[in-house]
Amino acid sequence: MLVRIVKMSFDASKIEEFLANFETNKTKIRAFEGCNFLELYRDKHNTNIFFTYSYWDSEDDLNNYRHSDLFKSVWSKTKPLFNAKPEAWSVNKLASLD
Repeated sequence: MLVRIVKMSFDASKIEEFLANFETNKTKIRAFEGCNFLELYRDKHNTNIFFTYSYWDSEDDLNNYRHSDLFKSVWSKTKPLFNAKPEAWSVNKLASLD
């Protein structure tokens, strides 16, 4: 399993637009082949900063999503809203405690 973490920072005036786009597409992203988990987080103190966490069966599945029409549609609406360059990490989960 691969975990994808993406940090995004938005202009304050663009946050509602981002959230609306995420709301519209979150179920489609989660249903994409190979995606097993999707969450959106908002920084408690810097409320213009958001993180997505998603779990993928493999790097190939993540790359298939990143090259899909769905991703291109979501990203084309998200990218203009940033006030800083997004950062992304692909990591392997080493431990998880419930």
